[in-house]
Amino acid sequence: MQLANRKVADEDAQAEVVEMRAELARKIAAHIHVEGPVATDVPGLGLSRRSAPTECYSAAYEPELVIFLQGEKRINVGGTTHFCDGSNFLLTSIDLPVVSQITKASKNEPFLALVLKLEMPVVREILSQDEFLVHEGASGTRGMAVGKTPVEMLSACSRLVDLLEKPGDIPFLGSLIQREIIYRLLRSSVGKHLRAIATLGEQSNRTAKAVAWLKANYEKPLRVDELASVAQMGVSTLHHHFRSLTAMSPLQYQKRLRLHVARVRMLTEGMDAASAAFNVGYESASQFNREYRRLFGQPPMRDVKARQLIGADGTNA
Repeated sequence: MQLANRKVADEDAQAEVVEMRAELARKIAAHIHVEGPVATDVPGLGLSRRSAPTECYSAAYEPELVIFLQGEKRINVGGTTHFCDGSNFLLTSIDLPVVSQITKASKNEPFLALVLKLEMPVVREILSQDEFLVHEGASGTRGMAVGKTPVEMLSACSRLVDLLEKPGDIPFLGSLIQREIIYRLLRSSVGKHLRAIATLGEQSNRTAKAVAWLKANYEKPLRVDELASVAQMGVSTLHHHFRSLTAMSPLQYQKRLRLHVARVRMLTEGMDAASAAFNVGYESASQFNREYRRLFGQPPMRDVKARQLIGADGTNA
């Protein structure tokens, strides 16, 4: 009897998740009619829509929470691929250069997602509450993780989107609902990855400082001993934690970031390949061409022309 009751409860809970997800998808579809990502009047909240699958494209993800409602997306970071569909959310806790692709979308059932930027001071404030003061192990911390979206998170996101209909409520309720979403995220199955980054003194927090320094100084020659000093770690310790967090070595991270920035500048600013290469720190245009082709599958200018034909600008969708 208990087993049967538990099965019925699980089925009811799953039905509630499906219903809430469909409701949130309808709300998002009503507020976004253009292709790609758009910002909203709620600070930090973005919506995204795609009516067809895309080619692989590079993007620079910032600390954010993405709730997927419809369609499917594949995201590769440092050789690790994450598959996301309407049942998932994606946590990115540090800046990461990725290659992604929307693999399922149509006019009748477009890809739909909600994106919420994560402000670390707010995360740390929530972590200071009593229920988070008990230390939990953060072994295997990653900068990107995927989880199943619980109904409580969907409910809070739905109420956040509702504020678009009541702009006068945004200044007061917007921040409160976002705090609830972050609370739900921290209590989720992947919350440890965000806690480790936000907790001062943790190895992941120190490694995140090295990641931030690389993002700000990607065009400079990489000196690992200087990077280790920024993180207040030994060189070998930094390499270990950096790879664990980003799935890349510091050199691979810098290379991916340089190639992404160069691609965006060629697409949006009309730079030629040689100018873009030197602009992001390459000393050899031929090396840039080789590494660009290895990552994106074809030489820079051929790739840029193909991207322009489909109207892509290198931004995160």
